[in-house]
Amino acid sequence: MLASPNRDRRTERREATKAEIVDAAWELCRAHGLAGLSLRDLAKKVGMQAPSLYSYFASKNDIYDAMFAQGCREFASGQPAIDELLAIGPLAGLKKLCHFFVAFCTADPVRYQLMFQRTIPGFEPSPESFAISMAGMQEMLRWFEAAGINAPGAADMYTAIGTGLTDQQISNDPGGDRWIRLVDDAMDMFFNHIQAKQQAPKGKRKR
Repeated sequence: MLASPNRDRRTERREATKAEIVDAAWELCRAHGLAGLSLRDLAKKVGMQAPSLYSYFASKNDIYDAMFAQGCREFASGQPAIDELLAIGPLAGLKKLCHFFVAFCTADPVRYQLMFQRTIPGFEPSPESFAISMAGMQEMLRWFEAAGINAPGAADMYTAIGTGLTDQQISNDPGGDRWIRLVDDAMDMFFNHIQAKQQAPKGKRKR
């Protein structure tokens, strides 16, 4: 029999504790808001003294960074794949992609605020965490290009529509679907606008 590689149990325990801290931080933020995260309450929730948290995270912003990275990985794992979107055509693909985005964001408003808004004064994701976020954006841009949605500003307009619907839904109809129901119509208008823009004679295209 082949010998099993030696396990680094100390590292495993450390990573498990860090994951427990991050999970507890999400719970507290969902209860009290992102800016309301208290290290004292967080330490109490995981059964340690507040100074002990610094053995795992250098600062509160490092905890936010771990939360940000976790949210970005969840987003990337659920985002429809390029091949899946290409198979159903540009307009249907836009609708599927936007429905995913709005559903993901409205399912957890605190996660949405951390990932897509500047809710925490002074917080910037680390380069490593931001790279995870950008990977999802680059995947979307690759699909836009493959689907022929390449008018100047198309991606910016698309993300503005998605976040606008999300903000309205979270702010004005939490738990409902008043603005979620508008996704298909919004994508119809967006697609028609982009198609007209791309088909217009070059000299008549508006920036």
